[in-house]
Amino acid sequence: MIYTNDHRPAHVHVISTEGEAVFVLNCPEGPPELRERHGVSLRTVNRMQKELAFHLSVLCPKWREFHGDY
Repeated sequence: MIYTNDHRPAHVHVISTEGEAVFVLNCPEGPPELRERHGVSLRTVNRMQKELAFHLSVLCPKWREFHGDY
């Protein structure tokens, strides 16, 4: 989730059945870094981080569309 009224640096909130994790994207090239987690296991965080890295080419332009600079 990228919130349209959020703040820099470029980051996403990933919500799962376990809880929520927030990752700084480090646009445009990554890698995404965990900023905080609430109830999410480290195993799940690692999976999320890999998925985010794979999708940076979509997430970073979307962040820029909403917020301008990273």
